[in-house]
Amino acid sequence: MKKLSFLIVASAILALGITSCAKGPSQLVVNSYMSDEKPKAAFQVEVDAFMKANPAIKVTVNTTAHEQFKTLLSSYLTAKDAPDVVTWFAGYRMQAFAAKGLLEPIDTAFPGGSIDKEFPMSFKGASSYQNKVYFMPQSWYWWAVYYNKDVFAKIGVKEVPKTWDDFLKVCEAAKKAGIAPVTIGAKDTWTTGGWFDYVNAAVNGGQAHQKLTGGEVAYTDPSVKESFKIIADLSAKGYLLKNAASLSWQEAVTPLVEGKAAMYLMGQFVMDSVPAAKKGSIDFFAFPMIKQTTYSVDTPTDGYMMPKNAKNKEAGKKFIAYLASKESQERFCGTLGRLAANTTVPISDPITQKGADMVKGAALATQFYDRDAPEEMAAKGMNAIVDIWATPAKMDDILTNLDKERVRIYADLK
Repeated sequence: MKKLSFLIVASAILALGITSCAKGPSQLVVNSYMSDEKPKAAFQVEVDAFMKANPAIKVTVNTTAHEQFKTLLSSYLTAKDAPDVVTWFAGYRMQAFAAKGLLEPIDTAFPGGSIDKEFPMSFKGASSYQNKVYFMPQSWYWWAVYYNKDVFAKIGVKEVPKTWDDFLKVCEAAKKAGIAPVTIGAKDTWTTGGWFDYVNAAVNGGQAHQKLTGGEVAYTDPSVKESFKIIADLSAKGYLLKNAASLSWQEAVTPLVEGKAAMYLMGQFVMDSVPAAKKGSIDFFAFPMIKQTTYSVDTPTDGYMMPKNAKNKEAGKKFIAYLASKESQERFCGTLGRLAANTTVPISDPITQKGADMVKGAALATQFYDRDAPEEMAAKGMNAIVDIWATPAKMDDILTNLDKERVRIYADLK
């Protein structure tokens, strides 16, 4: 009888063991917008390294094209079967989701158990909502005017423009040479947001621009109209690539690389789409001064969040903590030429150092129009810029309608 009881218990233990083994490793699901070849490959390196160090966790990455991801993120966060980790942006765009209760706090998912250990205070503010951290910053990058050095030499430009008058002279020289002064992929309307950020900050100052994105200033205000007039004039003078509205931001890189366009206002990630053989021909400079004596820069910060409905929060926080580490950020950012959010990561190449120095010299660093303004407001604003470029003469009417949208949108947020 004792022998029979022993066999029954042993069989039960064995069955439990088989069931446990059948479950296999813990499943961790990550939804990512890193669909471009180089960032996608760099992220996969980190995923593989994490799984090697944590064989009990299997990471599945679902990659969606960047613009489509933006549209789908709300559905990811509200789904009952939500992913465990999602890529996203710091600042207002993250905080809006946190305010709706859609995110899980990740205060302890950092090296040393706190964001304060290895990340700057400025990043903590952009990663938090109501004193809780909901975002892990991985990398950040600068926006600047990228230019083709061979084109500048061809049209006789010996120094990069520092003032708006200098910039317009370069545009005119390029136009006379049959070269598009400025390329842009306006099919992705967010690319226009950079122009508005830089021009409005250069005209009215970074603080005034932040008040505008906060809904405190009218788009019909004379000072804001002045900024839009400068943007409209780029189109009116024929300085923009003619088919810009039909091109994605990646497609707009080709004219710059081929010498058919002189300049491109874009984030550092533009270099991901420049062929290796052409990288030496492309350089960048800070956006020119207009009326201000100091300059502001856009420095968007990318990273990760955890949905409130995540199923595997323990493994998710472990993965986020790994991505926050010096080892991971140094490798990821070094591969892509980004700046690491973790302050213990050294800057290893002169181009990245040049970008960092440009940011350090700025009076104010902001996220981006598409990230600092409410999502609907940003969409309306960027569409307005495209409309103004298409029909500069209708600028006043476009801005009047845009400000009506501002009043409605910010009233709905209260």
